[in-house]
Amino acid sequence: MIGLPAGTRIWIAAGITDMRSGFNSLAAKVQTVLEEDAFSGHVFVFRGRRGDIVKLLWWSGDGLCLLAKRLERGRFVWPQAMGGTVSLSQAQLSMLLEGIDWRRPQRTWQPTLGL
Repeated sequence: MIGLPAGTRIWIAAGITDMRSGFNSLAAKVQTVLEEDAFSGHVFVFRGRRGDIVKLLWWSGDGLCLLAKRLERGRFVWPQAMGGTVSLSQAQLSMLLEGIDWRRPQRTWQPTLGL
């Protein structure tokens, strides 16, 4: 994963997006549907209908970056809302990109209070 600058917000675009969309179409969707600035430096994440492909749109300061990932097995976990956005942390984005359920991650062990 690319190291994002401190303060970068990560937004999931709820619902489905046509994965044939490129830089211009996704930037227009950010500005019209999500009512955000595509050139703000924040990351915007879109998912296709089947759920096995996501695209990330990010303004790096000198140009737009469009990253895509396709899972060979499984689906990306997505919010049930049909519109709007959901904000994620960088850790949640990493989990999402690995196909992990970022909404309810579970520890493999429970820390104990050592007295």
